[in-house]
Amino acid sequence: MSEVTELETLGFLRWIWRQLTSMRIALILLLLLGIAAVPGSIFPQRNQNPMKVQEFFTNNPGIAPWLDRIKLFDVYSSPWFSAIYLLLFISLIGCVLPRTAAHIKAIGAMPPLTPKFLDRMEFFHKIDRQDEEALSDARKWLKSHRFRVRVEAHSISAEKGYLRETGNLLFHLSLLLILVAVGIGSLFGSKGEAILNVGDRFINTPTSYDNLAFGKFQSDGSLQPFALTVKAFKATYDPATNAPLDYLLTVVTSNPVGAKPVTHIIKVNKPLTFGSTKIYLQANGYSAIVAVRDKSGKVVFEGAVPFLPQDANLTSTGAIKIPDMKPQIGFVASFLPTADRSASRGAFSAYPEVLDPRLLFSVWMGNLGLDTGVPQSVYRIDTSKMTRLGLKALGLHQSYNFGEGSITFEGWKSWVNLQIVDDPGKMYALFGAIFAVLGLLISLFTQQRRIWIKLDGEVQVAGLAKNGVPGLSEEIDALVKSLQKESEVKE
Repeated sequence: MSEVTELETLGFLRWIWRQLTSMRIALILLLLLGIAAVPGSIFPQRNQNPMKVQEFFTNNPGIAPWLDRIKLFDVYSSPWFSAIYLLLFISLIGCVLPRTAAHIKAIGAMPPLTPKFLDRMEFFHKIDRQDEEALSDARKWLKSHRFRVRVEAHSISAEKGYLRETGNLLFHLSLLLILVAVGIGSLFGSKGEAILNVGDRFINTPTSYDNLAFGKFQSDGSLQPFALTVKAFKATYDPATNAPLDYLLTVVTSNPVGAKPVTHIIKVNKPLTFGSTKIYLQANGYSAIVAVRDKSGKVVFEGAVPFLPQDANLTSTGAIKIPDMKPQIGFVASFLPTADRSASRGAFSAYPEVLDPRLLFSVWMGNLGLDTGVPQSVYRIDTSKMTRLGLKALGLHQSYNFGEGSITFEGWKSWVNLQIVDDPGKMYALFGAIFAVLGLLISLFTQQRRIWIKLDGEVQVAGLAKNGVPGLSEEIDALVKSLQKESEVKE
């Protein structure tokens, strides 16, 4: 009984393996992987933007915990996404590698023997020739048209189009390479962002990032050692359309930290590279420089505060938080590089460059909520439990006294958002994509077909087009005409 059970188990496991490694299941898994990635673009991801996740929990306290249980805020590291990814990987390996081995053997093999009944094949023709030279003429024609030829006593088998299967296998092997590359990137890579004002220095350590996500096998010590100082940033715009023409970021780097400084230029499509680490210029905006004083005139805060752009003309919003004042003070503010106003829109920026800057804000007094332990955005203030003290719009170097103190708009700086990515699998993914396209083109444009010629009292010709690729009829007609012409010449 145990032997029977063991045989049944082995048979079931073989059946499961055959199903998993079939091309149909591989395509289904590829479709499922695409569908499984959709929630990652709908819901904020914890490793990319934890503030957005916290905001979602605040706005949707009922459904958010349930979504979190099924890992919709950690889609790409969830068990169900990883399971689909691994099953697809195994399916492609089990499907493609045996076919590759079989194809390598078939490359050196001769075309199959001529079937006994050619009149049952496609595009059957008969030629009224009985001389032995007919096969020699057919062989020459087939060779000149890149057929692989197998000559028997009274027949010829010919085949071409082996590259079709080669292209098909190259495409699927390239998919495997892309999956491996993505896996390497997610396991050994890292991705982070940092907003830097002009003049700021960045050292590649975890504490310097605004947000940073490590791969499974990455750690703090895996970061590429370098230091970077933002020297200048220049944005050029079209005066007629306000559209950006160019962004030019000048940085001075030391690699490793402490090495001789080197000046580099970073553009949108020209990242700075240190090994497998690339530094991209992702976004830009303005920081308002303000000084806040208490009632006694003592400066409690002075510095540049980044504001987030809201439109193409860099109308920007932000928050200035002063937790050191008693009571605490917050400013819900907007920065306008080139101030304008209309009845329908209110205050806005008419041009993205700083030509006539304004700082608009409302002053709030109360608890900023910084001691609750709950992460909050540096660009927003929860004013639900605070008291508003006033509203004001300031020009450059103007001040406003709000009772508990004063604020002065001292100037502005440009800021840049740098995306720092370490993706060791990126080059493999690039080669995988190139080979996948190449394999697909070879597979689509290569015609695979077989032609047989038999001498049996008369010359018989027939063929077979694999996968129903058109063109075989015309090729056999050309062969028949060539044989008939050769017969007429010899007569």
